[in-house]
Amino acid sequence: MELDQLIKSCAKKNRRAREELYHKYEKRLFQVCLKYCRSLEEAEDHLHDVFIEIFENIKKYKGKGSFEGWMKRIAINKAIDKYKKIRTYDLKDDKIEILTEDVTIAPNELPASIEDVIGLIRELPDQYRLVFNLYQLDGYSHKEIALMLNISEGTSKSNLHRAKIKLKEKVVALKKRSAVKNGK
Repeated sequence: MELDQLIKSCAKKNRRAREELYHKYEKRLFQVCLKYCRSLEEAEDHLHDVFIEIFENIKKYKGKGSFEGWMKRIAINKAIDKYKKIRTYDLKDDKIEILTEDVTIAPNELPASIEDVIGLIRELPDQYRLVFNLYQLDGYSHKEIALMLNISEGTSKSNLHRAKIKLKEKVVALKKRSAVKNGK
C-alpha cells in the first residue's frame, strides 16, 4: 500500500493498515527508542507507547515534512516526557561551570562495535544521555534542547560536556577491560 493510503487507512483505524505501518517502521523507530532508553526492555515498552501515540494522532499529520520524521519526533518527545515525569530534581538551578576543554574520543579509542557504543551511551545519567542524544545524534541546538527539557542553554552545554567526559571515561575503561581480557 502507498504511504498516503496507508496513513489514511490508519486514521480510519484499519487494523491491517496499522500492522503494515508498524512492521514498516518498527526497526527504525526502535533504534530511536534504544538511544533514549536504558535497556532493551525499556526501549520495547517505549516503542509500544510511541505507536499508540502515532495511531491516536495520525489524523494530525498533514503531509508536511517526512512522515518518518514526524514519527521520530513523537518517539523523542515521549522519551522527554517520561524523563520529565521521573526527574526528581530541577536542573535549572544547576551551577554552570565555564567549560573550555574540548572532549573528544579518537577513532582508535572507540569500541569495536556500535552496540558497545550504544550500550555506553545508555549507561549515562538521564540528563546527560538526553542532551547527548539530542545534540550529538539528532542534531538539535542547545537552544532547542533547553526549550524541550525546560533547562537553560548553559545547562544543556554543561550536560553535554559532562556526558562527553563520562562517555570518554567509559570508553577508556572498556578498552582496558578488553585489553586485559585479550591478554594485552
